[in-house]
Amino acid sequence: MGQGAKETILTPALCRAARGLLDWTQLDLAEHAAVSRSTIRDYEGKHHEIHRATEAQLRLAFEKGGVVFVEVEGMGTCLGLLSAPR
Repeated sequence: MGQGAKETILTPALCRAARGLLDWTQLDLAEHAAVSRSTIRDYEGKHHEIHRATEAQLRLAFEKGGVVFVEVEGMGTCLGLLSAPR
């Protein structure tokens, strides 16, 4: 499967939760993902959607920080944190 095959799962709430797991501010995430803080602020505040490429950058930053996205049947997407970042 190619990189574009992943479904969009990073909701505003999951974005906030993943930041919380890493104890990252919006600015920290912006720096790790190379996106603007205002994009993160507006997305988390449900002011607008994000592009798939931006979502991929955010998700990659979270995954590099140690966040794991897991699909659980009947529950949807859950988050976990690896004991040591990759």
